[in-house]
Amino acid sequence: MRMLRGLISDGKDRVRAMKLRIISIIALAFLGISGIPATAAPLYAFPISGCTVTYAHSHHDYPATDILGKKGCAFVAVTSGVVDEVNRVDKYNYKTNKGADRGGLFVSIIGDDGVRYYGSHLSKVATGIEPGVRVKAGDLLGKLGDSGDAKGTAPHVHFGISWPTAIEAGAWWVRRGELYPWSYLDKWKVGKDSSPAKAVAKLLANVGEIPPPPKK
Repeated sequence: MRMLRGLISDGKDRVRAMKLRIISIIALAFLGISGIPATAAPLYAFPISGCTVTYAHSHHDYPATDILGKKGCAFVAVTSGVVDEVNRVDKYNYKTNKGADRGGLFVSIIGDDGVRYYGSHLSKVATGIEPGVRVKAGDLLGKLGDSGDAKGTAPHVHFGISWPTAIEAGAWWVRRGELYPWSYLDKWKVGKDSSPAKAVAKLLANVGEIPPPPKK
């Protein structure tokens, strides 16, 4: 039990440290200064690996992208970073239609670029993926599915890009997506690196950390 408590505490400490680092990275990105060491390795990967997928350059109501593919396709980390939030239980109920539950099973990570990347409607969260766990680009996070309010629709991953918010704030409407991802997806799909950090920092400066919740 002491060991388990120690592991949980260590995980929380790593998330706190990462979030402090994120504040400085976003600030540097907004000023046009890179806080990430130069590297020859690819920094970004397309979020679905080993499967043929489709996605549109549009999305209903708010900025995000639904990536459609075969149920069970691998959902992977788009960049190196730390796991932020994980939900392994589908709590969605059509009668209550709570916004926080619509994503079903999901994983979000906070990249070393200071950006939060979110994938929901998963059929499964990968073993070992927990808050505070370090991942690198291409690591398995979960499997494409139809959980949450996607039940009965074509299997897909809802992919969102935003800035980090405190879990205690419960700002699910920020987590689900604030910046349209498809221009980055287009580049990552063909092996080109493209960071959304500056665009996210600019948007954050314009709307604030936690904009008002949506009406629906």
